[in-house]
Amino acid sequence: MHRTARLAASAALGYAIGSIPSGVLVGRLSRGIDVREHGSHSMGMANVLRTAGRGPAAITLALDIGKGAAAARLGKALTGDRAGGAAAGLGAVIGHSWPVFVGFRGGKSSATLFGAASVITPPVAGVSLIAGVGALAVTRRTSVLSLSGSIAGGLAALALGLRRRDAAGLALALPGVAVVIFRHRENIDRLIRGVEPAVGDPETSDPAPTA
Repeated sequence: MHRTARLAASAALGYAIGSIPSGVLVGRLSRGIDVREHGSHSMGMANVLRTAGRGPAAITLALDIGKGAAAARLGKALTGDRAGGAAAGLGAVIGHSWPVFVGFRGGKSSATLFGAASVITPPVAGVSLIAGVGALAVTRRTSVLSLSGSIAGGLAALALGLRRRDAAGLALALPGVAVVIFRHRENIDRLIRGVEPAVGDPETSDPAPTA
């Protein structure tokens, strides 16, 4: 198979893996609800926490991270290099946000991006984890965790990419961070207005669903 075709196949495989609606499945199995009909209308860990509880949220987080990691590993195996892993990892990020299996209404992809980065560029994932956990400890807001971790990881990927000419790391991190920021645009607006809920607080109602 031609290299371009292998990269495209890796991205498509990653998209399919990312489209597996972990939070939706966990919400239905644990509480009999579609978590996207409640709270922030996302299928990510934070909304599962608000609508289904800590146990389902922890399972959702593990599955979402696992989707990114599995996609990146399979992409590497398919192409034989990190470029294929990056393509599959980015595909998983896009699939998680716009999943084909549940009407393209997904989550916000920070956990899936972290999982892919942990395979493709572990130092970047480490920076992301430290920054995100630190931000959560200070603010108690999961959106700040996701945004801070992803942005810090993106900056670390940029620094390492320029220093080591790591094209695969950059190809995953930069567009992946852009997706995460775009998907958090309502959260950013609420943070600016000072109405973003903290962990344990009820979700602020949005005028329209966050897809």
